[in-house]
Amino acid sequence: MVRVSILVTCVISLMFVVLTDHAQGLGVNWGAMASHPMDPSNVVKMLKDNGIKKVKLFDAEPATMKALSGSGISVIVGIPNDKLASISSAYKHAQKWVKENITKYDHNGGVDISYVAVGNEPFLTSYNGSFYKTTFPALQNIQKALDEAGTRQKIKAIVPFNADVYESASGKPSEGQFRKDIKSEMLKILGLLKSNKSPFFVNIYPFLSLQQSSHFPKEFAFFDGTSKPVRDNNHEYTNVFDANHDTLIWSLKKVGYQDLDIVIGEAGWPTDGDKNANKILAKKFYDGLLKKLAKADGTPLQKEYLEVYLFGLTDEDQKSIAPGDFERHWGILGYDGKPKFPMDLTGKGNNKMLKAVQGVEYMEKQWCVLNSDVRNGSILQTELNYACSQTDCSSLGGGRSCDLDLQGKVSYAFNSFFQSRDQDVRTCNFDGKGTITKDDPSKGTCVFNIQIYSAGVRHQVTYALSIFAGLVLMIFSH
Repeated sequence: MVRVSILVTCVISLMFVVLTDHAQGLGVNWGAMASHPMDPSNVVKMLKDNGIKKVKLFDAEPATMKALSGSGISVIVGIPNDKLASISSAYKHAQKWVKENITKYDHNGGVDISYVAVGNEPFLTSYNGSFYKTTFPALQNIQKALDEAGTRQKIKAIVPFNADVYESASGKPSEGQFRKDIKSEMLKILGLLKSNKSPFFVNIYPFLSLQQSSHFPKEFAFFDGTSKPVRDNNHEYTNVFDANHDTLIWSLKKVGYQDLDIVIGEAGWPTDGDKNANKILAKKFYDGLLKKLAKADGTPLQKEYLEVYLFGLTDEDQKSIAPGDFERHWGILGYDGKPKFPMDLTGKGNNKMLKAVQGVEYMEKQWCVLNSDVRNGSILQTELNYACSQTDCSSLGGGRSCDLDLQGKVSYAFNSFFQSRDQDVRTCNFDGKGTITKDDPSKGTCVFNIQIYSAGVRHQVTYALSIFAGLVLMIFSH
């Protein structure tokens, strides 16, 4: 009986550890390229309310780092690509960066920093080799500076790579190999990662496979099976996520680094800006991914739990749309911190809306729209082109959330411009073609947003008004 009790206790303990590991394995990318960012402290509270224990940052913005202090959330701090040249050129620059962005927060009650991400997808083919020669020396200098600062046992330097650093001519994972143009640099990086027992971070995006090829089978982008699986040796692949992951395993194996741990630094699905970017498909992708993670069955070549960071936390209206308009719509939350669709981060299928960011304040309920008497097509197109060159129009177009006629597109663009300029009445003129309305012009799936107050701005405005009121009172009291 005692033995049975001990056995039961051990099994329960093991189940607890496994479940805890699963919960801790899920992270989220927190980007900051928004014109009106929310208060970081409110965002951190939301992360904790939803049980998100890991975040990956793309910089070390002080307000964000301060908000994460004492939160217990594990943090990856990023170094932007444009800083790699400086950090790689002189060790003292790496020392300075570590001191200002890591050592400053690495203390009891501070930020729980797990990794420093040196660059972000620096070997992306579209960068045309801009960061080939600076990534490895920057990684080397940052790791050395971390070691010197006494963080070796806790904080390690890594490089988040895009999945295009490896390829397979046939599409079969077993034929995977690193791109020839970067292979020599990759081997240097892999050697350093292995010597420091650091993982290989890779970003895998099934959406991009679908978006970049009209011949890509749509069902292969998701996790609910396919009638035409890819067979490779003794393995069968029913989705591109698994196939991509195992292509990396083969690529690592062929250069002698198959023992490196793999972390999925980014995985997600956008909700606008492309015909395949919408809430329905995003929910389908996340449902499948999260259920897969909950099962902890890994991939055909790695039968174990995968550590994944969802991309991303919120929409970012200032991201580059060079790859596509969908770049500004990766968030599982909107620009205002509200969840877009129900989901269950535990993967159990108990979908419900995540808890939203609290404390978000909206500007006045008013919108800027096109005057109804403006009908000239060429004038409308000119106004549309101008407004969209100055603001975010990535939701406009066929197959997107705002599939509107020309007048509707102009109104949307006018409002986007007006809201991005904090509802300044002067920005709703457009040579007399714009007008401010209190009637919500939103139609169907097309939402005409009302801007939120940026972090700290509301407080500053209130403070300024109180000072002004005080001065007025002083003047009249005398």
